[in-house]
Amino acid sequence: MTEEPDAARLAALEKRIADAAAKVSAKRAGSGSRPGFSQGEVAWRMVVELVSGMVLGLGLGYGLDVLLGTRPIFLIIFCLLGFAAGIRVMLGTARDMEKMKAGDAPPTERD
Repeated sequence: MTEEPDAARLAALEKRIADAAAKVSAKRAGSGSRPGFSQGEVAWRMVVELVSGMVLGLGLGYGLDVLLGTRPIFLIIFCLLGFAAGIRVMLGTARDMEKMKAGDAPPTERD
């Protein structure tokens, strides 16, 4: 056996591996999300941002209602404020992802 056929086979294998890696990186770059994140992960992140804002608002509203003895008023107000804050954070995340998709540098702070 000679070394030359093995070298040719090895070079062909390296070329196939490089082509497969290029396809995977092109597919990931074209997904429209941050590098390394799937669309499902991005969607769950937005859901968590919305729900956490609402839960925080509910908790603060309920706590104030118990302390002040005014049952439903602060609960409703802070629930709506938490919902609005969650929507704002979700929109900021979507804006950041659009900037990443367009190739701009990631922002350092929210507008």
